Amino acid sequence: MFTRKNRSRLLTTLKKLLRQHLPDPNQLALQLDFFTSDLFTPAPVDQPAPGRAPGTGKPGQSSPPSSIAPSIPVTPVAAPGKRLIQLQEHTLEYRLLRSKRRSIGFLIDDDGLRITAPKWVTLAEIDSAIREKQRWIFAKLNERRERSASRLQPQMQWRDGATLPYMGGELTLRIRANHAAGIAFDAATQELTVCLPADADEQQMKDRVQSWLQLQAKALFAQRLPIYAEKLQVRYRSYALSSAMTQWGSCTVDGKIRLNWRLIHFALPLIDYVIAHELSHLREMNHSPRFWATVQSVFPEFQAAKQALRERGPDTLPAF
Repeated sequence: MFTRKNRSRLLTTLKKLLRQHLPDPNQLALQLDFFTSDLFTPAPVDQPAPGRAPGTGKPGQSSPPSSIAPSIPVTPVAAPGKRLIQLQEHTLEYRLLRSKRRSIGFLIDDDGLRITAPKWVTLAEIDSAIREKQRWIFAKLNERRERSASRLQPQMQWRDGATLPYMGGELTLRIRANHAAGIAFDAATQELTVCLPADADEQQMKDRVQSWLQLQAKALFAQRLPIYAEKLQVRYRSYALSSAMTQWGSCTVDGKIRLNWRLIHFALPLIDYVIAHELSHLREMNHSPRFWATVQSVFPEFQAAKQALRERGPDTLPAF
């Protein structure tokens, strides 16, 4: 049986024991930090020997991380003013314009895909239309990329021996220093000899060659226009050369035809297609099915020629 004196001694002893075994509050905090970090970070690597970098046997070298953090998928974000749609493994970005038109229109330009839709058409309906037309969209975007890549190709070197596209083939430039300027073409060797003064610069050579090409184009157009005008039973009033960078030809209601002189770089079938196309407008001043039927009546292979010209814009040809 404990007396009051014994109880007092026992309590004193217990207090001493507690003071000896309870951890310091600061020490407890370090222990909690250690266990918490152990749950959320990779296990620490072995400590290196003094004076050596972690994970290496040589002083002063750093070691690669013991593990690589998993990559986090990045959600695509549309550029300002554009929208995104996921088409299988492809993410397509496009601009959406609202208008008073009656149907959804698709246009591919240097800025990508542009869609014009009536105000009453919902976004879900627009996305559905994109999915239905995705094969055409990706084909046109690919064509645009290829044309952009062709623009980045090295420019033509205007020197003796350089080649130039002509009538679907190539002609070779021969530069000759001469007091009297002149130019001559040898059809057998497909060589264009340009005679220039010794102090002539590159631009003078370009101007001389361009003038010669334009003369050839004008003479050829004069031969081919009457052929297709007779086939179509139409009469044109006049024709002239064009230097447009966005179109191959044009036709007015009063019969004035303009043809891009750069067509002389292409084979005769492509030139004939453009001529047939413009003359057909004298019967149909539009691009309706009746117009294309008119073109086909005198140029059955117009689809192939049309596609070929789409792939070779004026901006892909030698710059003068």
